[in-house]
Amino acid sequence: MSNVIVIGGGPAGLMAASTAAIYGNNVTLFEKNPRTGRKLVITGKGRCNITNACDNDVFISNVISNPRFLYSAISGFNTSDTVSFFNSLGVDTKVERGNRVFPQSDRAMDVADALLNYAKDSGVKIKCNTPAESLIIEDNSIKGVIDAEKKSYFADAVIIATGGKSYPLTGSTGDGYSLAEMAGHTITDIVPSLVPLTIQGDECKQMQGLSLRNISVSVFDNNKKVFDDFGELIFTHYGVSGPVILSASSHLKDFSKNAYKLSIDLKPALDIETLDKRIIRDLEKFNLKEVGNSLGDLLPSKLIPVVLNRWGIGKATRCNSVTKEQRKALVSILKNLEFEITGTRPIDEAIVTRGGVKVSEINPKTMESKLCSGLYFCGEVLDVDAYTGGFNLQIAFSTGYLAGQLL
Repeated sequence: MSNVIVIGGGPAGLMAASTAAIYGNNVTLFEKNPRTGRKLVITGKGRCNITNACDNDVFISNVISNPRFLYSAISGFNTSDTVSFFNSLGVDTKVERGNRVFPQSDRAMDVADALLNYAKDSGVKIKCNTPAESLIIEDNSIKGVIDAEKKSYFADAVIIATGGKSYPLTGSTGDGYSLAEMAGHTITDIVPSLVPLTIQGDECKQMQGLSLRNISVSVFDNNKKVFDDFGELIFTHYGVSGPVILSASSHLKDFSKNAYKLSIDLKPALDIETLDKRIIRDLEKFNLKEVGNSLGDLLPSKLIPVVLNRWGIGKATRCNSVTKEQRKALVSILKNLEFEITGTRPIDEAIVTRGGVKVSEINPKTMESKLCSGLYFCGEVLDVDAYTGGFNLQIAFSTGYLAGQLL
């Protein structure tokens, strides 16, 4: 029996600790917060998008950073395994739009409690309010951990599962990066991912709170398209958010060097000709009224002033006086509503962190450090991240399960 210390009581840490205990080890988990799973209970707007009901190939295609690194982890514990695992713990699940898997109860706390109870039932000793301050390393081999009160705990293996730097109020403050550096590891650039975007000007503020569904978005770096998707977005006082925007943020690398534009197709189901015919019908319907009163059937009220302003047509212009050229201009706006992206919101508003422990320094078949024997990593502390939709939590479960086997 080996003595194992797991640092971090999030989904990756709890999975790693439970797995290590089931494999017959004496496991102690250190958690800096008063309870485990603090970040987990706020995921999915408090509902917890556990995983995505997809096969391994689709899963890997949704990983943005270093997907090849995760082949072994997802092969050993895939999305179906995650669903079966939680079902066995009494957490019934359901599949929603985009194959997102949620607990039937819509309560993230049920997921967090199930993981905690599983760890306890597996024999894991949990020490809350106990941050790990440093590692004990001798001859490139892990020997234990020192806590914030300078107390030493000796171990044959240490698993770092401290998360990234997103949502720091939940305890994700980047502690694992400094611990990894003590063992000689490289930390790649830490930036927010799956994060809202800031937009130039005040048009978004005018539309604050407006949610658009079934729209298509594209992001361009100069004239090169770097992302496109279909779904939902919401306008905020600083810019835009929502599922398609969070996914888009994963493709925006360097705002100091790149100029990004967001294009929204408000009517993706209608081609240019069909949309023009629709506008003609609306103009005829409101024949003698001002154009500002003719767009209510086509657009949400908060969007109309912005579209009218971009259209450049006088608000008092009568519908029956709109020319063919003016209609074409309106169609162009509706199919390509452009905004200049100025940046992202801060990392403490991001769902996940891009960057972390450099994966070339980790054995992908075991999650063990190549630089320090007996030291393992799992979850968001690694330089791996994926799109929204349950993929990032699955990374936590898969890498935690693999690390916990201490192969």
